[in-house]
This record gives sequence, structure tokens and C-alpha cells, in this order.
Amino acid sequence: MARYNQENKFMTICFSLLLGASLAYAAEPATRVASTVRADTRTGRLVRTTVIAPKVIQPRVVGAAPAAPASPGATVQEIVDQAAKDHNVDPLLVHSVIRAESNYNPNAISPKGAEGLMQLIPATARRFGAANSFDVRENITAGVKYLKYLQEMFKDDRLALAAYNAGEGAVIKYGNVPPYRETEQYVYKVGKSYGDARKQQQAVKAANITPAAPAPAPAVEPLRHLDVATDADGRIILRTR
Repeated sequence: MARYNQENKFMTICFSLLLGASLAYAAEPATRVASTVRADTRTGRLVRTTVIAPKVIQPRVVGAAPAAPASPGATVQEIVDQAAKDHNVDPLLVHSVIRAESNYNPNAISPKGAEGLMQLIPATARRFGAANSFDVRENITAGVKYLKYLQEMFKDDRLALAAYNAGEGAVIKYGNVPPYRETEQYVYKVGKSYGDARKQQQAVKAANITPAAPAPAPAVEPLRHLDVATDADGRIILRTR
């Protein structure tokens, strides 16, 4: 009887443990622990076996990354040439501005918020038709339009470059290149780059000029035979034949 009570007590404890384990994992969305209780045929005691299943991790759906700006179908050189031609701006000047502004980095952003190859402030980009300043074609086209607008406003490339850097209002206020160190350096840098590019272009053109053929020498009349004679009076007579 004592042994029976002891085994009964043991079964009660096992049942309590099993119930507690079930309650502990009831909140889990999926069964992670499987417990089985069986009687040991050799000892007659209850034996609990617990199997812990690996936690199932549901795949996480990741939204698609924002699409990068479409790469232009043409090269920067071709886009600059076309935009410059469309708006009557020297492409060498456009390249000089791009080199000074972003050094051809289409993703450049300045501390002041200027964006893209020609470093357009968002408001200026929208003003001249660029919805995405990081799109190479839109950026260059809007930048060339803005440059042409400034050239027509100030009738002077130096003042147009100063306004591109410091704003139209600053140039109008001072009637000249504003006395800002950054703007003065900018105008000098772009102007020097532009001047060097034009000299190089002229040197290439000069090297490709084919010299004119020399004028043909005048025809030389062949020498005719000369007869020398003396008349009855002793005078010398020259005759050609």
C-alpha cells in the first residue's frame, strides 16, 4: 500500500509538471515542445520524454528597394553636346561647370543641398524642368537651361558664372562678381578650365588643318637655237630659229 501511494504521488507530480509545461508554451503560435508520458515496463514508473522542435521562423517579406534613377542611354558627353546645341551654350563651358561643381559625380550632394552633376538646388531644378536631379539627362538639361538664362540676363560669362554660384540676387546687388571668397574662386576656377579647354580645342583644329598645295611654278619657255652671223659691213646679226 505504501508503495502504491508513493507511485500515486509520483504520477501526480508528473502530471503537474506536464500540465505546467503545456501552459508555459500555450502562448506560442506553433508547438515547439512535444511531451509524452509512458510507463517503464521494467520499473513500472512513469517516464516523460520531451522533444523540442526547432523554432519555425516565418520568412519576412522585404519590400522592393526604391528603383535607382535610370541610367541614360547616351553618354554624358553626348547629353552635354545635345543640350548645349539645343540652347546655344558652348559645351566646353558646360563641361567646365560640371567639373567644378561635381567632378562628374551624378550622385553628388553639397552641404547646401545642391544635387547631381551640375549641383542644382531642388527649387532651381524644378524651375528648369528637372523632376529628378540625380537623373543625368534631366540634371544636365536643366543646368544648361539655367546657365543660358544667366548668360542672357547678365550678357557676361563671368557674371553668369558668379550668379550660378551665388545666385542672381547677389550679382544684381553688387553689379559685379560678389565679394565672396567662394564665388571669386569659383569664377576663376571655371574660367581657367574653360579657357584651357578652348586653347586645346584650337590647337587640335590647327593640327588637323591640311596645308594648301604650293602654287605650280610658271612654265619656262624652252631655249630656242641662236644663229650668229656677220653682214658685209661687219655688223653682228643674231637670229633665233
